[in-house]
Amino acid sequence: MAKVTGIGGVFFKARDPKALAEWYRDNLGLDVQPWGGAALRWGTPENPSGTTAWSLFSADTSHFEPSASPFMVNYRVDDLTGLLATLRERGCEILAGPDESEYGKFAWLLDLEGNKVELWEPPAGE
Repeated sequence: MAKVTGIGGVFFKARDPKALAEWYRDNLGLDVQPWGGAALRWGTPENPSGTTAWSLFSADTSHFEPSASPFMVNYRVDDLTGLLATLRERGCEILAGPDESEYGKFAWLLDLEGNKVELWEPPAGE
């Protein structure tokens, strides 16, 4: 069965993304980049080049819509097409996808409580 294999990213809203990014950099040592986030590198024998993205968005972003939640989690998956088929069979609300780019395949859905979820299948070999 297709499944989640890890966290691809954590994204949340901030009243002042620049100040909050500086706080995380200065107090927790996150290497916050000019794009507003950090790439947290990790590795396992199965995924030696794993990365989890951490990123702040402006409080008024529409990126998380239609969810009213101030956050969105990106889940790394092993078979996006298969997982989407299973989710559709189970009546889950798929918002969009799969979309494919150089970064992999993406899809978006709402969980049972209306939180927007991003699914990500990395490109082969990543």
